[in-house]
Amino acid sequence: MRARIAAAAAAAGRRAEDVTLVAVSKMHPEAAIRAALAAGQKHFGENRMQEAMEKFPDLKAGHPDLRLHLIGTLQTNKARQAVRLADVIESLDRPRLAEAIARAIDEEGRTPALLVEVNVAEEPQKSGVARSAADAFIEACRQRFAEALRGLMCIPPAGRDPAPHFAWLAACAARHGLPALSMGMSADFEAAIAHGATHVRVGTAIFGPRG
Repeated sequence: MRARIAAAAAAAGRRAEDVTLVAVSKMHPEAAIRAALAAGQKHFGENRMQEAMEKFPDLKAGHPDLRLHLIGTLQTNKARQAVRLADVIESLDRPRLAEAIARAIDEEGRTPALLVEVNVAEEPQKSGVARSAADAFIEACRQRFAEALRGLMCIPPAGRDPAPHFAWLAACAARHGLPALSMGMSADFEAAIAHGATHVRVGTAIFGPRG
């Protein structure tokens, strides 16, 4: 996997070290995460807060350099747990959630990095702020969270060319001066790297099919 990331970065005229591999460990056991840690993997992604709370407190206690990314839809009533445990929340996508995260930051005295999730194809079954509302929402989050707002995330539509969606997200991030771009998964991370991804979220290609 790291060799493929390095090759994709080189083809795009980029450095492999500028692309962070986030190993998506949802529905995989703690033992699989420990094996990845032993192999040098540091960044992990979970979709559900409940599953993250079951697996990661002990793992983080034993591995201070582990970084947990919350990449799934976050309910407002789970915001405090997310702020307490996650190092990166990649699914900031609506004003009510922004308010809940801001309160949780005040209560916990801890500020994770935040990424705004954009529904780049405006698919009704997916979360994420709509393209048409993205600029205003990003600016509001920048005013609220300052430097904690690090970038943008997207999940392009399945079965279609992701490149235009990656290009749009990269242009949006550049317009707002945001350095982080989380885009690309097992099937399309090389195209994402070609369009400037700084984080790629890969699960199946690392852990195999989910149980």
